Amino acid sequence: MVRLGFIIGFIALVGALLSGLAAYRVHDQELTLDRIAMARAIDVHASLVQDRLTERELLARVASGLFHTPSVIKADMLQPLRASIYAFKTDFVVAGWIARLKPGELDTARAELARAGFPNPSIRSYDDSPRDTSALTRPIDVLMDVEPRNARTISFPGRSLDQNPVLERMFMQAMNEGKPVASDPIPLSLHGPIGLVLAAPVKQDGGSPVGFVTFSYELASLMLTNDDLALFSVVLKDPQRADQELIADDRGAVSERAVNPSGSPPSAVRTVTFGGRDWSLGYYAKTNAAKRAKQTAAIVAAIGCALTGIICGLFGYVAYNNLRLSREIQVRIGFERRLTAVIDELNHRVKNILAVIQSIVTRTLRHGSNIDVARELLIGRIHAMSNVVSLLSESRWQGVNLKGLFEARAIPHSERIAVSGPDIAVSARAAQSLSLLFFELASHSDEGLSLVGKHPHIVAHWEVTGEEPDAIFHFRWEEFNTSAATRREDSDFGVILLDRVAPEALGGTSQRYFTDVSYVYELTAPMVTVVDMTERDRTEQLSRR
Repeated sequence: MVRLGFIIGFIALVGALLSGLAAYRVHDQELTLDRIAMARAIDVHASLVQDRLTERELLARVASGLFHTPSVIKADMLQPLRASIYAFKTDFVVAGWIARLKPGELDTARAELARAGFPNPSIRSYDDSPRDTSALTRPIDVLMDVEPRNARTISFPGRSLDQNPVLERMFMQAMNEGKPVASDPIPLSLHGPIGLVLAAPVKQDGGSPVGFVTFSYELASLMLTNDDLALFSVVLKDPQRADQELIADDRGAVSERAVNPSGSPPSAVRTVTFGGRDWSLGYYAKTNAAKRAKQTAAIVAAIGCALTGIICGLFGYVAYNNLRLSREIQVRIGFERRLTAVIDELNHRVKNILAVIQSIVTRTLRHGSNIDVARELLIGRIHAMSNVVSLLSESRWQGVNLKGLFEARAIPHSERIAVSGPDIAVSARAAQSLSLLFFELASHSDEGLSLVGKHPHIVAHWEVTGEEPDAIFHFRWEEFNTSAATRREDSDFGVILLDRVAPEALGGTSQRYFTDVSYVYELTAPMVTVVDMTERDRTEQLSRR
């Protein structure tokens, strides 16, 4: 019995451990799946919103392009466009023709509005209050026609909208830019829903705008917020106030609320373009993914503890391990493929580096050379190669910042070198050649005092001239207060490196000479070989596999 109890206790312990492990995995997977589902749903929603906005902006462009203006004072200008604007099947609230009228045209406009049968043909303010037009000296924007014409909209024509602070700014921007412009969110009517107005300028004979075709839309329909099954709620960031945002309820009513600085930030923010402006949509998750994942994990743990038994535990463990093993095999196959590609590339680069090192050793330890000097030069040259390989490894062989090759650990007398030039990331091949080049120049500067009794001051400067793809890289090394008598003579390896190896590796030319007060080395090469985009593209492809 004791033995049986021990076995049963051991099985219970195994079952509890397995239940806990399963609960942990389920919690992690639930969180991951929720995040993936949320991100995908948000991307789809933002894409649909952008498509919807693009359709409505296209309607405004088409309407303004088809608009004919034989007389801007006519009150039935939208009649020829009725079939066109309804063919798009957009859900605009009201379409309007707004004429830009001069003071002398207002009487004609009143008569035209009366002829068209509008109940109030007088020219009045945007809030329907009387407006004194006798003192006007500049054109005003008057609503002359609406679509659809119904009991609610038939009273709108005759209103001048140039005094509206939101619409006036929109009309001015549309007139200046010559393309459709959207307004800030505003109530579409007294106590009406919040929406946007899109104004497209209409030009006559290619001149300045003579009016605007406008379409008003409810904000809720543009934001696609009436989906009860959505994983998130959508808010529109107020373009005028960063501390306010617009949100729609399940019935489509849009209201403004203050942003809570201490509250949870939106799960994601997407930017859409409409009416020549960028609009930010914030997405708040409707459910707490972490809480739901914990609840799911708790249920799994409870079920696992309730089903503690060797048979159920073994079946669950085997099933879980089969799934995990399948995923690990797929990961391993992919890893081995990437590893093979990386090893091949590494072999290629190691062979190149070994060939360079072999050349350095052979040239440095040539027959007849001073062994002490040769040893110091060999150590320094290999150290310079080691430094550039370390820099390339840190950048994943994507290139090296040119200024990084002048570090004190690899360049002698670095404290006397004044480095200047644009920020350039040179290729791996160019970095190896330039690192040896800089070491060779620095190591052969004088070890004693110059002619003026001071150590020479070294200036390393480079620049890029010309335009792509014919840009040219210019490098100049100048040691001031140095002469042929004070500067140590370049070694045979240094001469070959300065005059042939480095210029040929970069596809350029070089020259070195003494001036009255300095030693100068100049290198000129095409930027296409200094940067070498072919090598960088190959490295990027390996990193993405």
